[in-house]
Amino acid sequence: MKALERPAREERIVAEVLRGNVPDFLRRLVPVTLTNVVEGATHRVTVLVAPDYLAVGSDVDYFLAPLTPAAARRIADVTGCLLPTRKLVEAIHAAAPLKLAPQPIPPSKEMVTVPVFARHNELVWEQRKAALAAHPLGTLVAGDKKDVVLTPQLAAKPGKVAIYGWHRANGVAIQPLYLGHADSWVDYSHGIRLVHQTAKLDGTNKAVAEILADAKLNVLLSDEGIVWCPGFSRPVPPEGGTPNEWRASPHFGEQVMDFNLEPGVRVHVNAPAPDVLAARQQVHLVLYALPNGNIIEQTIGKQLKPGDDWHFNIQHIGAQTRWLRGRETNAALVVAYFEAAGLSWPAWKRTNGIAKIPGFVERVAALFPNQQLTLTLNGHSGGGSFIFGFIDAHERIPASVERIAFLDSNYGYDDAKRHADKLLAWLNASPRNHLCVLAYHDSNALLNGKTFVSEAGGTWGRGHAMKADLAGTLAFVSGTKDGLQTHRALAGRVEFLLRENPERKILHTVQVERNGFIHSMLAGTAAAGRGYEYLGGRAYERFIQP
Repeated sequence: MKALERPAREERIVAEVLRGNVPDFLRRLVPVTLTNVVEGATHRVTVLVAPDYLAVGSDVDYFLAPLTPAAARRIADVTGCLLPTRKLVEAIHAAAPLKLAPQPIPPSKEMVTVPVFARHNELVWEQRKAALAAHPLGTLVAGDKKDVVLTPQLAAKPGKVAIYGWHRANGVAIQPLYLGHADSWVDYSHGIRLVHQTAKLDGTNKAVAEILADAKLNVLLSDEGIVWCPGFSRPVPPEGGTPNEWRASPHFGEQVMDFNLEPGVRVHVNAPAPDVLAARQQVHLVLYALPNGNIIEQTIGKQLKPGDDWHFNIQHIGAQTRWLRGRETNAALVVAYFEAAGLSWPAWKRTNGIAKIPGFVERVAALFPNQQLTLTLNGHSGGGSFIFGFIDAHERIPASVERIAFLDSNYGYDDAKRHADKLLAWLNASPRNHLCVLAYHDSNALLNGKTFVSEAGGTWGRGHAMKADLAGTLAFVSGTKDGLQTHRALAGRVEFLLRENPERKILHTVQVERNGFIHSMLAGTAAAGRGYEYLGGRAYERFIQP
């Protein structure tokens, strides 16, 4: 094993585990019970977990085996298990009768090698051997390793490993949740704790993946909101009904539809009530591409309740849409939410390219064959990658598109891809066409005391580059008031709002939450600024769904 490189070593470990070369005590799972109050009702869930971290060998001679997430998942898939969440790691440590004191080894380049794995294994075994009389093998043990975990943050950081735990005797974890290593990284401290895929929820069998995916019940097993488990098919539609059919929403008299598009795209369409939709000859269809790391339900938003994930309270596209409908008298405003597998449109494009994106738009547009249809391309964060993918897939932006809006999402702007030329041709093709770009000085923002995007690569830099390229043809009128730079051309049909950031804050989602979607839909019209203020208080508060 010492001479094997990591891929070959892991192949050997996986093969040994799958042929049954594991200690007998690891075959007997241990119950861990968690309770939580959800909407006034107390729920109790019991999960079955391995009593210790994955090992190869026998009860008298075993080796705790650090693995990458990919190798761990292969074993988990075959054995009907999952990896734990951060909340489960906490619960396991709290429930463990035997809490070993962590045995860190000073960091070095050798920490990823088998000799250091073996050294740490010996340190842990000495502790475990001393406790055998009081806590025989099969007792739930914690403290000997940190966990490789599931977290929704992996969606925004593909190719990373998430680690957490290694609690001291006082219950404080040495390792906070960390996603800084590539998923090929594995060192001596990593442990694989298997969790059975089926739990008991209030006395009834329930898939752990279903609990983690439930908008309400996820709090039983997660302190980060919904967690989509690898290989788990998301329920479509989430509230019942048949895919490809309209169904009544419980909120504001709306109707909704859900379906999947291959490869790996989930679509949710929200429309006005059937009688309102039928009465309108024109449909204004907004194609909203989701930001990195957010699911559709979080993007729509809702009123927060205790235990809810904070992502439900940072965009509120659903409520902002309802506010806009109250002011739209001609067209029926419909929003189609596009969620990419992995919760990242940039990552989806790297895998799948751009050729299928126009077809996604056509699939949704085909829902309205008997009405005049105008399109808006809109999106936040990584959703801008979807918009640029659509633009890149066409020689000319289609005439049906009448508005393009980037909500702090123009990272992918690249004049080498003729983005400026295509936008100019589209703007000049019709006086109805509008371009809105919202951004802030993100290269000046600090995260944990450090900047996190480059001057040129963030939306601030890309916004200025886009404006400069368009200014070669368009005459802009510019000004600054209260730290907000405004650049407008074509009588307001082109608008850049670039927020300065001397406070060095992260304003990425603030721009959306504080009426950003509303403004992106009204910029350049007579209704802009009426009844709301961009970056002001929420104008849509009463439209947030329960």
